[in-house]
Amino acid sequence: MSGHSKFANIKHKKEKNDAAKGKIFTIIGREIAVAVKDGGPDPANNFKLAQVIAKAKANNMPNDTIERGIKKAAGEGGSVNYKYVTYEGYGPNGIAVIVDALTDNQNRTAANVRNAFTKGQGNVGTPGCVSFMFDKKGLIIIDKEECDMEADDLMMMALDAGAEDFSEEEDSYEVYTDPDRWSEVDAALKEAGITAISSEVTMIPQTWVELTDETAVRNMQKILDLLDEDDDVQAVYHNWDE
Repeated sequence: MSGHSKFANIKHKKEKNDAAKGKIFTIIGREIAVAVKDGGPDPANNFKLAQVIAKAKANNMPNDTIERGIKKAAGEGGSVNYKYVTYEGYGPNGIAVIVDALTDNQNRTAANVRNAFTKGQGNVGTPGCVSFMFDKKGLIIIDKEECDMEADDLMMMALDAGAEDFSEEEDSYEVYTDPDRWSEVDAALKEAGITAISSEVTMIPQTWVELTDETAVRNMQKILDLLDEDDDVQAVYHNWDE
């Protein structure tokens, strides 16, 4: 797999995420509610819920918060009306953008997403217009400075745990997995004392696009900032090489 390092971007995102931890917990709380409604409160019999719990733990959500969320969702039953929706579109210079949202009001969310693209001189496209440019993968990023293990040893551990690929970058190690095996690889690395700065199932661009025009850069950043501020937006993927 192409070894394009996301480390600088991840560090920036981590700083933003640390400041917006409340939003992350809200996002995961919604995902727990939907998973419980769809498959029940027992993660042993609800694979979707088990994956959300793994995501919650990867984001350092306290166990009691996770348990409260599951109990609350189980008690609410049919009152949980969130729905997953995905939007695809283009930023400046044809930058591909995918927006995952979880909403109880699709009209509101669609309007907000469209507004974000419009203000950044982009546009929302049709379903499937850019998703073919991405691969869905589990991605675990480890800061070299925080890892005492040699690269070869870390690679063999990750591959033995079920990882598909391993990449050594300037500042980081990147472990790629099948989406369905991400949680077990993440758990194996944690059990070995390996701390990741980012661990998630994400969309990896097949190619990256640079923006050299300052206006295009500002507009692209405007799109991302507006989407980041929207409580309905769960995740944003793009192929802008920042």
